[in-house]
Amino acid sequence: MTVPEPYDTASDNALSLAVIKLLKGVVYQDDDPDLWQQIMALQPRIRDYVAVLGLVFQLDEAEGYAWLATREDDTGNAPLPRLMSRRQLSYPVSLLIALLRRKLAEADTSGGDVRVILDREEVVSLMRTFLPESSNEARLVDRIDSHINRVAELGFIRRLRNQPDKIEIRRIIKAYVDAQWLNEFDQRLADYQRHITPADDTSDNREGED
Repeated sequence: MTVPEPYDTASDNALSLAVIKLLKGVVYQDDDPDLWQQIMALQPRIRDYVAVLGLVFQLDEAEGYAWLATREDDTGNAPLPRLMSRRQLSYPVSLLIALLRRKLAEADTSGGDVRVILDREEVVSLMRTFLPESSNEARLVDRIDSHINRVAELGFIRRLRNQPDKIEIRRIIKAYVDAQWLNEFDQRLADYQRHITPADDTSDNREGED
């Protein structure tokens, strides 16, 4: 007679919690160290579990974040629904993401703090350089604030608790804006400056993916 192995409820609960958190979005080590340790310990099981859903488990231990992405199918089968839909980004939002990515790269090169935190006014100043001049300063700042909010919705930045004028660049931005794209940044900025006009806020530039 074969005796079944004991059902490890605690382990399965930990796996469920880890997968649910990952399905909700990027998990950062500094946000929840205990959950991060569980994810680190459960990597093989998480990878196998989400593979059934057509997802790929991604983890960057050095940067301290983990996320799920839709598996790219090159077998000719019908594509699976994406975990997150593709989003068309306006020129200013795409520009802001690029500027923040460069700021992160500069901080990494200088060997500064792992966390890169900017003042809202610094972000506004970064954007103002590449946007059309406006006679209405308040309106221009409001528009930039809306772009900042959009980038926050995408998960690339967050406002610090109790310090809404402090903005932290989330390191997941490195997974979306790679080194090759960053190396072409100067040319892209030239393209932005040629194309951005006051009426271009709804123009499409590049896609963000899950």
